[in-house]
Parts: sequence; structure tokens; C-alpha cells
Amino acid sequence: MIAKLRQEFFSRYTDEKYAALLQELQTRCETPIPFRIAETPCFFSSTVLEGLIRTTKELYGQISENTDYRAMAQGTLPQNLRNSREADSALFIQADFGIDEHLEPKLVEIQGFPSLYCFQSVLSETYRDIYSLDSSLNGYLSGFTETTYFEALQQAILGGHDPSEVFLLELFPETQKTLPDFILTEKKLGVRTICATKVKQIGKKLFTPEGEPIKRIYNRVIFDDLIKNKITLPFDLSEDMDFSWAGHPSWYFLLSKLSLPFLNHPCVPETHLLSTLSTLPKDLGEWVLKPLFSYAGQGVVVGPTKEQVLAAPDPAGWLLQRKIRFIPTVETPEGATKTEIRIMCLSTPDGLKGMTSLIRMGRGALMGVDQNRDARWIGASAAFSL
Repeated sequence: MIAKLRQEFFSRYTDEKYAALLQELQTRCETPIPFRIAETPCFFSSTVLEGLIRTTKELYGQISENTDYRAMAQGTLPQNLRNSREADSALFIQADFGIDEHLEPKLVEIQGFPSLYCFQSVLSETYRDIYSLDSSLNGYLSGFTETTYFEALQQAILGGHDPSEVFLLELFPETQKTLPDFILTEKKLGVRTICATKVKQIGKKLFTPEGEPIKRIYNRVIFDDLIKNKITLPFDLSEDMDFSWAGHPSWYFLLSKLSLPFLNHPCVPETHLLSTLSTLPKDLGEWVLKPLFSYAGQGVVVGPTKEQVLAAPDPAGWLLQRKIRFIPTVETPEGATKTEIRIMCLSTPDGLKGMTSLIRMGRGALMGVDQNRDARWIGASAAFSL
């Protein structure tokens, strides 16, 4: 953290400016923000964020180049999500890191699935405008600017198609916490959102309810929701149909918590698939029980009891990960706050690039926005580097 910038920020901060931040963000997103926005952005040295980009690339390389893992992991994919046109590489790669008691970054999880790429840019720029942050502070990574960031994102998501032929696919999008990002995706990229349950299949082609052809899908469906809610889509994802993916669904599974036990890196805490353990650790209070395929911290148990571990309905669908002791790193008027840093990457024609970062601030055991709503100086935030 850059202490000088932190102190400069506090010298200018007022509750009125924070209220203006929330109002302006809602105006730019054209909808209320359904999660808490932190009062402050975070300020990092560029070397810290560049190091996390390098680590993310190393972790992704270990998975993408591990043919044995890829073959094993294919067996975890639901049959209706296996597709003969699976992408050889992930389009979106994101890794979440926390800072441990030794001031070292530790991996929380890695995913091959997009999240708030458009919203995060708008959040950064809103922080910049409302708090009059210095123009030298960069909210993007790898030399991107606001303009080149959206150019790269548009190129990846459109894949050469006209925006009218590309749709963001989600389940009941109007009810999702990520709705602000969906609205911004249409504003910034021209890509409209459609509910997956309303897609029509005719032969090998997909259409909107109004009969518009769908040539490319920007996939935002959380497949756990399909399975948990027993939703059957009106088209078969496993068929070799006449459309392409901006983010193939198989990478939701391949680059996920499932990959954690197969990563070999100092930043990765000891992790085991529950089904591979013949005996449980004696110090379960120092471990975290996680479902393999869940989102936003759902189902995670910090310091589980033996009874909770044994109650896992399917050991093959759960893992145990040694607890990381995250420390508070951001000073606030109400005490120091812990941060989780998400490095958001994109596969580009020039290779894997760090695009921007997403920050979660909190004081509890979990850092998700659902678990950090009822206090000040916590919630979703953005990072600036110098």
C-alpha cells in the first residue's frame, strides 16, 4: 500500500463525496447497485500488481499445459456441457489473492470465467472523478487505458461479429447482483443480455424470442444455478451448433477450485480433494471446507468441524484448503481492513494480459460482497497503482 496516497485521500474525503460517488455510480449504471461499495479505493505499487499478473500467468500455465489434469477434469463436466468445439484455452482468467501474515500474496481461487469487466472500469473512473484523483494513478494494468481496455474487451467478446449478433447469456439477469455490469456491457460494447431460458433452437442455430440470430454467446451463466435449481435449458449445450463462445463453459469447470490441488506454487495453500483424503487433518480449525463449484462464497465453511466435513453430500465435490491468515492492510478511520485482490486477465492476440483488478474489502472470515454489507469502509472497491 502507498501510505502517502492513503493519507492524501483521507485529507480530501467527506461523507458528502461518498454519497455523490454512490449516486453517480448508479446514474452511470442506470440501476441501483445491489452490493456495498467501499468508501475508498486502494493504492498499490505497480510492482505489486505486476507481480500478481506474473503469478496468475504461471498458475494458468500449469493448468492449461497439464494434459493429465485436463483429461481427468473432463470427467467432472456435466454431460450436457461437453462440447466438441471446446476452446483450447480460456478467454477470461481471474485469480483472487489475499495478503497473509508474512505480507505475501496467497491464492484464494482461480477461475476461467468472466465477471465485472465493464462495471469495474466504470467504478474506477467514478472513484477518480468524484475524489479528483491524480491523473497519473492508473486503474488499468499492462499499460491499458480506458480506450484500449474497451477495444481489447470488445475484440474478445465480439470475435469479429457485429454486436447485434452477440448476446450476453445469463439466468434471469434482471434478478442478478451483476445486473449493473450487464447494462454497462450493452452501453460500452453493444452486447445485449438475454435470459438463457428464452433462447430458441431451430436446427443447429439459436435465436432470441424475437427471431434474431445468435451468432456468439458471451457466457455468464453460473452453472451451479442450473444444477441447483434443476433448470433445463431450451437448447443443448453439448451439440455442435452454429455459434461460437466468448468464454467456453467448460473453462468454468477446468479453471476453478477443482484445479487448486494440482497447482504447485508458493502462493497456493495446501489443498486436497476431500475424496482423496483417507484421514482428516487433526487441526480442522485451521482449514476451510469449500464446494468445488460454487460462487460468491456460497457453501464455504471456515474452520469446519469433523461432523460438517463428514456431512458433505458428495466428497468428490468438495475440497479442504489450509486456512490463510489474511491481515488488515488498508488503514481506515474505523480500523485497518483486509483486502482481497482479483487480477482480471484476458487472452489477447498478443498473449495473456492483465486488464484490471477488482478489490473486496472486509473484516470477517469471508471477503465476498454478500458477507461485507453492514459496516463502513468495506465492500467492493478498485485499485489504483503508481
